[in-house]
Amino acid sequence: MDSPVRRYRTPAAAAVAALALLAAGCATAGRRGLTGDELARLAAERGVPVSRVELPFALDDEMRAWLREQQQAGRVQRAGPALRRLGSLLHALVHEQGLGIDYQAGNTGTAAEVFRSREANCLSFTQIFVAFAREMGVDAFFLAVQDLDSYERLGDLVRLSSHVTAGFGPLHDLQVLEFNLGPQVDYDLVRPVSDLTAVAMFYSNRGAELLADGKPGEALEALDVAAALDPDLSGAWINLGVARRRSGDHRGAEAAYRRALEADPRATSAYQNLAALLQLRGHRDEAEELLRLGARAGTRNPFAYLELGDLSLSRGRLDEARRMYRKALRLHGDRPEPYAALGLAALAADDPAAARRWLAKARRRDPDDERVRLLAARLAEGNGRLSPAPSLTGRLEG
Repeated sequence: MDSPVRRYRTPAAAAVAALALLAAGCATAGRRGLTGDELARLAAERGVPVSRVELPFALDDEMRAWLREQQQAGRVQRAGPALRRLGSLLHALVHEQGLGIDYQAGNTGTAAEVFRSREANCLSFTQIFVAFAREMGVDAFFLAVQDLDSYERLGDLVRLSSHVTAGFGPLHDLQVLEFNLGPQVDYDLVRPVSDLTAVAMFYSNRGAELLADGKPGEALEALDVAAALDPDLSGAWINLGVARRRSGDHRGAEAAYRRALEADPRATSAYQNLAALLQLRGHRDEAEELLRLGARAGTRNPFAYLELGDLSLSRGRLDEARRMYRKALRLHGDRPEPYAALGLAALAADDPAAARRWLAKARRRDPDDERVRLLAARLAEGNGRLSPAPSLTGRLEG
């Protein structure tokens, strides 16, 4: 069960990271302390070849030696209250006197890879933190933060990034790790996840990154592992669907998107991806209904409203399209796409003067955005006719 939480700030243990005290509601902590042998057994039970899976938060001899050196030097405390020991570990991981790990979005490495590269996103940092904490005898575990989603366009993909961190202690007195280079944030909803789910999330992230790098074959292998290890991880199915569609397997993509909705009916990216695929295959009525259902499921993704607006505009419903585009604008007025979309709607309404005003606003935010360039080209042509706006071929989760 998800845990509504209230965050109490405590003195930071490091400049970019802190341990925060949370008063948690009801939740069930996931199974913790998964070993490599146990992962191999569970993978085999799920039909995943052992050669294709590894424990991403495993320590090697070099990492254990580093931890002993830090303890001998007094930088990581051997004894005392667990919270103080974790604070000293966190300090050693992020400060230059220790590992000096830097935040790097879109870089999901194993704990060993983070140890050597000194770069990590939230999931990979959590992996190395949890691994060292357990080596110190502290039962740290993984937490999914439910209210810190962000969106990023990667070419013709949109990536939804969720936040993962570490927790420690009983749920009525939960300690939560914060590894954040941006402004301070409050966590309103956290959910403990099992080690096996954390491994599946690692492979889902890796698959999304490989797909964005133009390696659909390798992405499919990683995403097959993710979905097999945790069939209830909707993000893995969504990413697998995108990879299958990119590979030309439309039936397989549809099946994956439907599995994502089965795993989580709130997974708006699954509604959107499935609707886009069905529309491509000529099932427009079902696609439109899916988009409506996805919108009702609730989202702050500006691209969802843009897609709804595009669908309305393509069917000549200008007022409805404008409403959708303005919702996207209210949610994310710092992005160029809603302004350009409203410009395209103005062109469809034979109002080039308004379209030019929207274009000027869009260009101030990003003149190279695909939608902005499309609007500029239409205006340069003096052509009020509207062909479909550029369609995204998938939304990744990671």
